Amino acid sequence: MVRHKSRYLLCEVCVTDRSSLQLLESRTLYGALKAAVIRAHGDYGAALYNIGVAVKYLNAHTGVVLIRSRKNYYRLLWSALPFITYLENRGQRVQCFFNCLHVGGTIRTCQKFLVKYNKQQLHRMLLDCRTDAEKQEIRRSILRCSLTTVREEEADEDESDDESDEDSVKESEKVVLDVCSS
Repeated sequence: MVRHKSRYLLCEVCVTDRSSLQLLESRTLYGALKAAVIRAHGDYGAALYNIGVAVKYLNAHTGVVLIRSRKNYYRLLWSALPFITYLENRGQRVQCFFNCLHVGGTIRTCQKFLVKYNKQQLHRMLLDCRTDAEKQEIRRSILRCSLTTVREEEADEDESDDESDEDSVKESEKVVLDVCSS
């Protein structure tokens, strides 16, 4: 059996109204990605899209999306992201664009990058705080989001090698929600 190498695109869905992120679903995102790839690359893109693209993780609270693609064709998918201008779900259109934050070879590298990225975002938010209570809450969040939680998860995963990709995505969701809880 041949192992297919993958690339993971860690993207952020940017919208004007954060409450509209609650409407997002992974199959809606999958359909929008497929339409964008077909629009940009035609039948060739559609064939490659059907081979190995999957939306592995979608956090509707933060707008973070993890997309898996085959290693040889991830640039095709990456180049089609700017063609997505809206997502339609449940009869509502959400104007948006995608910001590709990181391209990694494993879900773990994307998790580590996401922790660092969220920590940087918290430091930026700290500068915009107006009251001391807000500053204290963000400082507590910064202290909570350290790579020690990721290292602890690595140690747990080393003990059980039969863990699937979805389980590790669920573990990272806990880290991301802890970081973004402020």
